[in-house]
Amino acid sequence: MTRVPRGYIARRRRTKMRSFASNFRGAHLRLNRMITQQVKRAFVSSHRDRGRQKRNFRRLWITRINAATRIYKVFDSYSKLIHNLYKKKLILNRPTES
Repeated sequence: MTRVPRGYIARRRRTKMRSFASNFRGAHLRLNRMITQQVKRAFVSSHRDRGRQKRNFRRLWITRINAATRIYKVFDSYSKLIHNLYKKKLILNRPTES
């Protein structure tokens, strides 16, 4: 029984996946099934961690503003600062949580 070539479509799909896995190591770089699994997993992780990164930066931003308001004795806390800014209709451009 001779091997029947699958054609260029399957090869094109595999080379596309392989291009995403160029920085992987070991079997994750060499075996097609492992490549597809690991690339899908990497995409899921990157999608999830984009939202997580926004949350982390928002927390860091709030922490820094809170520390600065306490050091310079502007207000007792971050929440009081934001409340008074809203009362004076001064809107601070803060990244929203997503």
